[in-house]
Amino acid sequence: MKEFEYFIGPQHLGMAGNFGIMVKVDGDIIIDARANPGYLHRAFEKQMERRYFLSNISLVCRVCVFDPDPNEAGYCMAVEEIAGLEIPEKAKWIRTMMLEFSRISSHLMYLGMFTSSLGLYTVMQWAVTERDYILDLFEMITGGRVYHIFIQPGGVRRDLPEGFLGKAKGVIAGLKSRLNDYYNLIFDNNIFIHRTKGVGVMDPKWALSMGVTGPNLRACGHRIDVRKDDPYLVYPELDFEVPVLHNGDMYDRALLRMKEIEQSIRILEQIFDRMPDGTVWEPVPNPLNWEVPAGDAFSRLESARGELGYYMVSNGTNKPYRVYVRGPSITHGILVLEKMLKGQRLADISPVLFSLDVCAPSIDR
Repeated sequence: MKEFEYFIGPQHLGMAGNFGIMVKVDGDIIIDARANPGYLHRAFEKQMERRYFLSNISLVCRVCVFDPDPNEAGYCMAVEEIAGLEIPEKAKWIRTMMLEFSRISSHLMYLGMFTSSLGLYTVMQWAVTERDYILDLFEMITGGRVYHIFIQPGGVRRDLPEGFLGKAKGVIAGLKSRLNDYYNLIFDNNIFIHRTKGVGVMDPKWALSMGVTGPNLRACGHRIDVRKDDPYLVYPELDFEVPVLHNGDMYDRALLRMKEIEQSIRILEQIFDRMPDGTVWEPVPNPLNWEVPAGDAFSRLESARGELGYYMVSNGTNKPYRVYVRGPSITHGILVLEKMLKGQRLADISPVLFSLDVCAPSIDR
């Protein structure tokens, strides 16, 4: 027998959650790969059609565990567009802040998991610690560390607690002061360079044809970011850049996320200094039995993994008639991953998967 089949994961420590990959190899060279995202969560979209509009806030955040807030925001933006609901100005600033905290938290986990798949475990220890400080802030605002159920139609659930902005400034200043340590340990590391440069390369034209979005697309030269191209919330009022790299390999995908952390810090510093006063929620009629007018809407925003969209249809009742979630992971974790693994070595399976930042529940939604 010249060719063998192996099932990598989900028990394998180098897989994302319950993700699994069936590979066919010749020696240690992969000649075919089939992804299996597993069954961690099922039928989110159909469940949303059986719950009240407000009740779904506790469900949508589970579509992507490490980056839950964009799902809350995307869902609410669709509901608000159908209902013709304008949220208060301060709620827009708080939502933007939550999204950027979530982006940093997600990128830190990305760096930790990606480098751990190459044996660089120190970064994971650092990243988990930094992320825990951000989770402390989430807990201070919302009462929850991972799932927040905080953004809701009409604004946000409550105002910022006393002393929050001061604590948040300290957390972000601490992270900012340690970024050089991450750069030195990861991107000047000869082992990391050898294992990632020129590996898992994504051609710019191919990436566009496959529907790649977010940091994976920007790492191969495309300056595409919903926050700039179709601005929402208070992003038009903020000064930040969209980092772009051009090699499209695993090294650039990791480096780009480090640069995005820097830009998120820049955004948050502006929000801390410019946070307005005022109300944070526009009341809706009977939130637990709210009959949203008939209509449809599509909302989109930039999550940590790329463009996230919610298409929603209301038939005038107290539950959504149809909901469809367009997340980036179904493209990156199935279409791109299966093609990218062909020709790679067995040892590169986990790094390639983590370099694409796949969120398994978002695939099997």
